[in-house]
Amino acid sequence: MPERTEPNILWICSDQQRFDTLGVTGNPFVHTPHLDQLAGSGMLFTHCFTQNPVCTPSRASFLTGRYPRTTRCRQNGQAIPPDEVPVTRVLTEAGYHCGLVGKLHVSPVAPHVAPVAEHRIADGYAEFHWSHHPAPDWPANAYTRWLDQRGVQFDSRPIVGSRYVRLGMPVGDHQTSWCADVAAAFIRGALRFRRPWLLSVNPFDPHHPFDPPAELLNRYLPLIERIPLPNYVEGELANKPVFQQRDHRGAYNRPGSFAAAEMSPDDHRLIRAAYWAMIDLIDIAVGRMLQALEETDQLGRTLVVFTSDHGELLGDHGLYLKGPHFYEPSIRVPLILSWPGHIAPGQSAELVELVDLAPTLLAACGLPPYPGMQGRSLWPGLSGEGTP
Repeated sequence: MPERTEPNILWICSDQQRFDTLGVTGNPFVHTPHLDQLAGSGMLFTHCFTQNPVCTPSRASFLTGRYPRTTRCRQNGQAIPPDEVPVTRVLTEAGYHCGLVGKLHVSPVAPHVAPVAEHRIADGYAEFHWSHHPAPDWPANAYTRWLDQRGVQFDSRPIVGSRYVRLGMPVGDHQTSWCADVAAAFIRGALRFRRPWLLSVNPFDPHHPFDPPAELLNRYLPLIERIPLPNYVEGELANKPVFQQRDHRGAYNRPGSFAAAEMSPDDHRLIRAAYWAMIDLIDIAVGRMLQALEETDQLGRTLVVFTSDHGELLGDHGLYLKGPHFYEPSIRVPLILSWPGHIAPGQSAELVELVDLAPTLLAACGLPPYPGMQGRSLWPGLSGEGTP
């Protein structure tokens, strides 16, 4: 391996993307050429697990390298305590220029609790292009302002005949595409920084509601009959805790809301098609970010990380969305780390965790783990000093 210099870091984290959603890992339906190429240029961890199957505790954990019991974020609606130290703050103090695009979600984000924007601790982000989700609920939603500047109104409309799938914004106006636009501008502008940078890009997709652009969903419609049904055996929840039984009749214990018990085979298949179409859009966005790195001659100096905060049940085990359910589709997520010339391409079936990311990033930058970090650095294996 060549002598290491401080890398730039492009850290892409989708929301609610389960492990089996890439072509390179065997999904024959999705169209993910850019993510597959990224996996081929770096290390693909096929057995990466999140610390919690919902957003806030997972994100607080992987940002700090500490387990949810330690960060004291154990469920959505809780706020990361101000004495926690995200890895982005550590890198800022080490001389990095750090930015965020999209979601953060380490504090409550209900509009009645946070009427303007999400509350922040000292997180180290010098640039903060915040958009918790596409809907125009907050004045500080940068995606909403972007639409307003372009004279475009946000729209998400139901599909006739479906209670569960909607048509979202066109590709060019979508929040995921906005994330890619802002990220590409950051990457091009980073040539002026004269110091290394980290950009955390957090699109809302493929989080529900399942509302992909029509032009991407249309590719799946002729394939609907070939889409497999969820992995569920009738009656398997009879001896499970009450939480699973309730969520079978309605996700989040809301009767009728994504109720697997009430869905037809066509409902299940259409939801999967919509979810995969949202994955396809993420892939397009990733391709645009990688293109910006190539066009600015920064690809060889940039560590690219792709992962997700947690998975999606997608009807498996009779459940949709997420909750206090530690089934594999909820907690196993994709993880790719690529840095040409520094990380040898390959795949690893080693069990790794998202809590390992923070110490791994610090090690890649030649920095020690921050005191109190509980994850383990994957860098020895990635850099050829050990076995990944």
